[in-house]
This record gives sequence, C-alpha cells and structure tokens, in this order.
Amino acid sequence: MTLLIIIIVLALIFDYINGFHDAANAIATVVATKVLTPFQAVLWAAFFNFLAYWVFGFGVADTVAKTANTMQIDLVVILAGVIAAICWNLLTWWFGIPSSSSHTLIGGFAGAAIAHAIAVHGFSGYVGEDGTTQYWYQIVSWYKAGKDGGMPSGVLIIVAFIVLAPLLGALASYLISIWLLNASKKSILPKLFTIALMIFTGVFIYYQMIPYDTIVANGGQPRFESSVFWSVVLESHNIKWFLVGFIIYSISAFALIFSSLNLHQADSALKKMQLLSSAAFSLGHGGNDSQKVMGIIAAAVAVYIHTNPGIHMDEWLDVVLPSDDGAFKMPAWIPLACYSAIAAGTLSGGWKIVKTMGSKITKVTSFEGVAAETAGALTLYFTEHFKVPVSTTHTITGSIIGVGLTKRVSAVRWGVTVSLLWAWVLTIPVSALLAAIIYYTLSIFL
Repeated sequence: MTLLIIIIVLALIFDYINGFHDAANAIATVVATKVLTPFQAVLWAAFFNFLAYWVFGFGVADTVAKTANTMQIDLVVILAGVIAAICWNLLTWWFGIPSSSSHTLIGGFAGAAIAHAIAVHGFSGYVGEDGTTQYWYQIVSWYKAGKDGGMPSGVLIIVAFIVLAPLLGALASYLISIWLLNASKKSILPKLFTIALMIFTGVFIYYQMIPYDTIVANGGQPRFESSVFWSVVLESHNIKWFLVGFIIYSISAFALIFSSLNLHQADSALKKMQLLSSAAFSLGHGGNDSQKVMGIIAAAVAVYIHTNPGIHMDEWLDVVLPSDDGAFKMPAWIPLACYSAIAAGTLSGGWKIVKTMGSKITKVTSFEGVAAETAGALTLYFTEHFKVPVSTTHTITGSIIGVGLTKRVSAVRWGVTVSLLWAWVLTIPVSALLAAIIYYTLSIFL
C-alpha cells in the first residue's frame, strides 16, 4: 500500500509539472499578442484547465491505463515509468524544449513494462495466464482494433499521432486562416460559405447529442432528475459538442461582419476572440492531459489489486478499469485531484517554453493567435472523442505552423521547427530507455 500511495503522489507531481511545462501551449500566443499579461494569462488558462473536470469523460484515461497489460506487471513498473516521465519533463523544461508530456508518460510506462517482461521471462516465449505462448514485447498493447469499426487504439496509434496531431492542427489553422482572410473581402461568396458552415455545424452537433433516454438506458446518472432539459444540456459528452458549436458559431459571426470592420475594429474584435480561443484550448489541454494521469493511477490500483488477491480496497481507492462490457468506476477524488494539479502547475507558468512557442516559430498576431488556438482546441476535442491521447504541445505547434504557411513558407522558422521535431521523435524511445534503467535500478532495492 505504501508503494501505491507513493505512485499516486508522484503521478500528481507529474501532473503539476505537466501544467507548468505545457502552460505555454495555451498562453504563448495570447501573451505574444499582448492580449493578456503573463500573470493574467496563466490565471485564465489554469481556470479553464480545472473547468475541464465537468466537460470530459475518461476515454483517454482508459487508453493510457491499457498501455501495458496490468495483469503482467507490478507497481515497480509504474513507479519507474512515472519517475522517468518526471525526469524527461524537467530536463526538456530546463532547456526550453516544448516536448510532449503525454508521450513521455506513455514511453516511460511502456519502457518499464518491457524491461519487466525481459527481466521475468527473458527473450524466449512463455505461457501466459490464458494458456497461449507469449513474448516479452507483447506486454505492451501495440495495436487493438476499434470496437464496432471505431477508432483503433494502442501505442502504435499514439506514435502515429506524433505526426498526425500537428498535421491536423496545421491543416485546421490553415483552413481557418484562409476562411477568415476571404471573409475580410467585400464579397458574397465567403458569407454564403459561412452560412452553409453554420447550418452544417448545427446538423452535425444535433446528431452527436446523447438524448435523455439513451443516458438512462446506458446506466448513466442524469445530473438533474427533475429536469430532462438540463440533464441533456449538462451531460459531459453533450457539453463538449456544445462547446465545439459555440466556437464555430463565434468565428462564423465574426466572419460575417469582418468585411465591414476597419483595421482597428477588426484587431480589437480579434483580441477579444483570443480570450475565447485560448480558453477553448486550455479546456482541451486540461481534459486531454489530466486524463493521462488518471489512467496511470487507475492502472496502479488495478496492478495492486491483482498482485494482492483477496485484499479489500477502501472506498477511496475502489477503481474498476473500463472493460468490453462497459463496466467502469473511478472515485471522484482522482479526476478532481488531477485537474487541480494541472491547474496549479499552469499557474506556475513555464516562461522558457513561452518564448519558443510565442515568438521563435513564427511571428504571431491576434489574427494568427485566434486561428491557431481555435484549430488546436478543435483538434484536441475530436481526438479526445476518439480516445486518442495526443500531445497538446504538438497540436498547438502544428497550428502555429499552419498559420505561418498562409503568409509564405519562409514565414515559418524551419530551423526551430526541425529541432522540435527531433525532440518529438526522441521523446518516446528516450523515456522508454530511461524508464527501463530506472526499473532495473529500483528492482535491486524493491
């Protein structure tokens, strides 16, 4: 039990470090454009980091918890993974490198699990609990087909999104920028496009909503027994889609009047919209990154229960990992603690990385800030919907690059970008190797 408590504490410390390590993701552009002072910006971001507690579910937490087979590892594996992730995060923060906290955690967890499998079984095959022959590399969930044709999961999917997340962010910000640039012209076509987009968004979100009957039928607990309307509106899944609609409709409303504004009025409106876009991205950051720590804590409890059969768990640690039949249970204090830790970390700032994100990649104005943050937020919301733990750092960096490309290719400082790419590529293997070394070292004493 002592080791389990240590892991939980260290996981929350990692969550705190993640907050100040990734604070720049949400506030770099809003600080660079002088919409908010650095102190105001971290307060703003931290508030929305915490607000994500009421918006997002536990899909990403499920994916992270199942990175390795919890039936074949022990608590030392998770401890080594968390320590490795903390070390890499602090190292990259010290050098001002906006690396991925998400991939650090995944790499550390997977690396320690593989080291454990090799230490216990060697490189030869062994008979698993299900009676089949298994090998050391199978301890990690590399790829799992999606249920009912849904999104597949596994470490390989997470690795793929090292490339896909920034590409999606770049594409989204590029398209948003082109849309708004055309909306600034006195032409009817951009307005017709905007109206069509608003209609499409309304229809799309309508079909994404979970009705009251479905909430009850799936065993969900309506938030307001006496009000069907508020139970539907405040269902976490529905809140997320309402937010997507609110973001798109806000941008659309600005696009419809953009051509009638003078330069000063347009800049003033864009600065106000940056508050909305940075808030939306901070929500996505909190919802995406806090869940990864929830997944690690849930995995640690599952391992503890498996390695101590018959033990009675106190109510505050009674965790049940999601399974194929949908069973899932997580005490409320775990998500609350995780969201609080990341919000506190964001309040601590991360000024070394703010400088890289806010000025070194490309020169950012309010226009670019709105496009980049909106694109980043939408990317995070959609990937969270598909339970893919992506890097908020990669996403916003790609979004900023996409904005720079609307001016010209040379507007992006590719020398800085290539350095970031190297950091991204190396994060998982370096974290895995570091976790393996830490696991073998800890195994001597524990």
